[in-house]
Amino acid sequence: MSVDDVIDQPLRVQWESFLDDHRAALHECLDGLTEEQARRRLVPSRTTLLGLVKHVTFVEQVWFDEAITGRPRSEIGIPDTADESFVLDGSDTIDSVRSAYREACAASRAAVAPLGLDDVVTGNRRGPVPLRWIYLHFLREIAQHCGHAEILREQILADRSR
Repeated sequence: MSVDDVIDQPLRVQWESFLDDHRAALHECLDGLTEEQARRRLVPSRTTLLGLVKHVTFVEQVWFDEAITGRPRSEIGIPDTADESFVLDGSDTIDSVRSAYREACAASRAAVAPLGLDDVVTGNRRGPVPLRWIYLHFLREIAQHCGHAEILREQILADRSR
């Protein structure tokens, strides 16, 4: 369902549609790139296109696993800090990072399925927050990362055409 199809739908359907639209955009940002291009550093930070998708996988797990289940990051198998989540190792490939991202997105959808927007979850480091706040916060964050991905991809593709 496209975001235009949900205008008259309940708020949760709208949010989930927007989230899934952004999730798809991040997944697709690696389309047609080589491993080298996906790992290319174009900014002074650790941000690469592949690292960005790996980071958003981490963010999915922080907000839709840790915050909802209360499981510690060490048990989930994710870094302790957001900065560490951008780090790529030799085993990270476009396929492996995309696969982990798809799995995290599916797990996120399953984690929130039984919850209502006003349900309060207690696993976030900030303390108890309602699911609606998590949706809003995550939508803000994923939209920002989609913008980063668009710019990085544009730079990579422009460099390829020279």
